[in-house]
Order: sequence, then C-alpha cells, then structure tokens
Amino acid sequence: MESVHAQSTTTTNARSPDLGVAKIVASGAVPDATTKANILARLQQVYGQDRVVDQISIGGVAAPPNWTASVSSLLTPQLMSVHQGQLVVEGTNIAIHGEVASDATRQNIGNSFAGVLNEPYSVKNGLRVSAAGQGTIDQVLGNRVVEFENASALLTVAGKEILDELAETLKTIPTKRIDIVGHTDNVGDAVRNLALSRARADSVKIYLVAKGITPQIMRVSGLGADQPLTDNTTAEGRRRNRRIEFRLSQ
Repeated sequence: MESVHAQSTTTTNARSPDLGVAKIVASGAVPDATTKANILARLQQVYGQDRVVDQISIGGVAAPPNWTASVSSLLTPQLMSVHQGQLVVEGTNIAIHGEVASDATRQNIGNSFAGVLNEPYSVKNGLRVSAAGQGTIDQVLGNRVVEFENASALLTVAGKEILDELAETLKTIPTKRIDIVGHTDNVGDAVRNLALSRARADSVKIYLVAKGITPQIMRVSGLGADQPLTDNTTAEGRRRNRRIEFRLSQ
C-alpha cells in the first residue's frame, strides 16, 4: 500500500508503491485525537514507525459507531501485498485500489474485508492483477522520475531519455492497456494541479506514440496532488510526488 485516507464520515488514506523505503501516507480527517492515535499506531505496527507519514487532521467530522475498531481491523499485514495502493474509508464506505500479483490475492483481500465488517459497511474491491510485464517496467524506471519543465507539461531532456528507454521496453511486452497517470506536488492551486497532471500524462503519451507505441493501448489520467508518494514538506519529497506512473493491465 502507499496510502490510507480516512474521513469520518471519515476518510483514511494509506498509500505505498513497491519500494523498500516507501512511505505510507495517512491523510484525511478524524473526530478526535484518540482515533488518530489508534489509526497511526496500527499503521506503524504493520509497516514500521519510520514509514508512516501523518497527514491526518482532527475535527469537523463525526464517526459512525465503532468506526475506529472497524478501520483498525482492515489495517493488517495483508495490505503489504498491494502495490501502488490506496485504502479509502469514508464513513461506512470502504474502497481499496492498487495492484496485486494474482486474482487469488485480490479475492482474498476482498473476502477478508467483508469478513471483518458488518452492516452498514460496504466494500468496493478495486484491486487489479498486475500484468506480467509490470515488474519489468518498474525495473526500467527504478526510482527515477519523468521530469518536466517547471509548472509545465514540457518534458525535460532527462525526462525524454527515460521515456526512450521505456518505449524500447514496452515494445517487448505484450499488453492490452497501459495507464499513464500524472501526479503533482501540493504546491499551488488544486484545480490547476489537477489539469497540469493530466496535461503531463498527455505529453508522455504523445512522446511514446512518436517512439512507436500504439496509441490505442494507452489511457491517460491526472490525479493532481491527491495521491502523494511521500511527504510534501521537503524539496525531495515534492520532487518525487511530481511523477508519472505506468500501470500495465492484462
């Protein structure tokens, strides 16, 4: 996982890519300090204290009965098998997204959620099975970020060099779809960041088409600053959050 988002009508947001030192970003709003402490303690127990980034605010929301216990029951080591993931809890509505290695894992996580939650909670299982070539793509990218000119969708020379490598690799991998997802840091206007993230994803698609990748298999989207990879309080954290993700589907 890479993020948990809670809001009570609480949202908990925890996220983490498949990186050894990836951070788990917990964000959203909870009704009181005790609830916040319990959620953070549970995340730290599962992932380790140093990996959990606290962005949870207190107040302005009201939790359903036994909400804290219900959320804590979802935060198990099983989530560590989800990559590029997000768990969103909004009141009694639970949604989990991300990639897993097999359909059995996807079903097991969904079943375990359903097994520990009672009415009126509902679960949306948005997990998907990673395509066989996803690991290869992740290896090519490593920890590198496809870079753009400041506040622009114009690729830098370094960004183009990464995409050159990626294009050659994509030509060797049979896949039905590639999702190109743009992200920004949290600096500036949220609406503008959302538009910029989509424009950057579009730029990447255009560049890959020029390198011989079939346009019909690529789908673009932008999420703005809503899914940070790590903390936005440092320059390095913001740099890593300004990124493009590539997700292959079978």
